[in-house]
Amino acid sequence: MSATSVTPGILITFEGVEGAGKTTQITLLRTLLESRGHTVRLTREPGGDAVSETVRTLVLNRDVTPRAELLLFLASRAQNVESVIRPALAAGEIVISDRFIDSSVAYQGYGREIGRDLVYELNLFATGGVKPHITVLLDLDPEIGLSRQSERNRMEAESLEFHRRVREGFLREAANDKERFCVLEATGNPEDIHGAIAHRVLNRLAVPTTAGT
Repeated sequence: MSATSVTPGILITFEGVEGAGKTTQITLLRTLLESRGHTVRLTREPGGDAVSETVRTLVLNRDVTPRAELLLFLASRAQNVESVIRPALAAGEIVISDRFIDSSVAYQGYGREIGRDLVYELNLFATGGVKPHITVLLDLDPEIGLSRQSERNRMEAESLEFHRRVREGFLREAANDKERFCVLEATGNPEDIHGAIAHRVLNRLAVPTTAGT
């Protein structure tokens, strides 16, 4: 490799039902990676830049129809990929995203019952083919997760049955892509969960990344 070339970065996404502990694990992973000299870029969905954060405020706090909700999430994701994720990956950074494609598949495809395949295909268009290298799924009974929330936005205030469909969607996606997903029980000790995530991520970092993946 020449002195001026850059190794393509890696995209790590965190998924799970509400209250699964994503924020805690993202913080722990970021600290570990930065302590090892990696440049880490954090982002979230919906959100990521000024445009996407505006969409976040709208979609999580205002009543919108299921299809409008999906399209708003897609617009936010498309913006986030082009303005934040893709440039960071091209610069060789490790991008950690709090939610990504799988959340749309789970929440809108399964939870809203719009349809898994339709939501997935629309997401491929929105992301321009950008996919995670690792997806950490923190699995949790939605009833436990929701009990941890002191305040609830519009999505969190949905019925328990809705959130059970979301969990089922996440688990189905994980079962169909075992190479990408790292499924962990979210009721475990946070340090033990972090250890499992760190093991998976550090092993992946030891494998050269192919540009464009």
